[in-house]
Amino acid sequence: MLRLKLPTDPRWVNIAEKNLEEILTDHAFCEQKAASYAISLIVQYPNKKDLVDAMSALAIEEMEHFRMVTEKIEKYGLKLGWERVDPYVSDLKKFFAGGTDKETALVYKLLLAAMIEARSCERFRVLSENIKDKELSDFYHELMISEATHYTMFLKFARKYGEGILDVDAKWQEFLDYESKVIQNYGKKEHIHG
Repeated sequence: MLRLKLPTDPRWVNIAEKNLEEILTDHAFCEQKAASYAISLIVQYPNKKDLVDAMSALAIEEMEHFRMVTEKIEKYGLKLGWERVDPYVSDLKKFFAGGTDKETALVYKLLLAAMIEARSCERFRVLSENIKDKELSDFYHELMISEATHYTMFLKFARKYGEGILDVDAKWQEFLDYESKVIQNYGKKEHIHG
């Protein structure tokens, strides 16, 4: 369903398990950033009611996920650290570099969000299937399902708002190819996209 070209090596979970505080802190801030991104789309495109409604609900859901992750951090006797920079996302943004009109920019923002959600979903699946801690395995399985719905929602909006502007499916395929090259540089750190 995700159609990512390069799957995560399951051995990445061994890295993540060795530093739960780091992976959970990084995960918490991924959820916070997702909520902030949804809010930024509302601010930039208030004239698109269906998008505003969906992003309002998404921001609330992502902050609920943030709360769930911070509760896990506390339960495991760990501490929420500082926000981490996400170089993976910075590398993805380079695919859409260059000036463009506001409507095309929206489609690009939606495709970017879809890709981040797709990779997060895939990483959560890998965690749920390979982490030794049963509670965290169940937790990541639940979140994987949620991320999959976010990915499809963003892709659906990109197709809707890209109609008549660009071939969204062709651009998505190009972006999938690009992401497969980007992700080769990651998978060596205890970060969700690291």
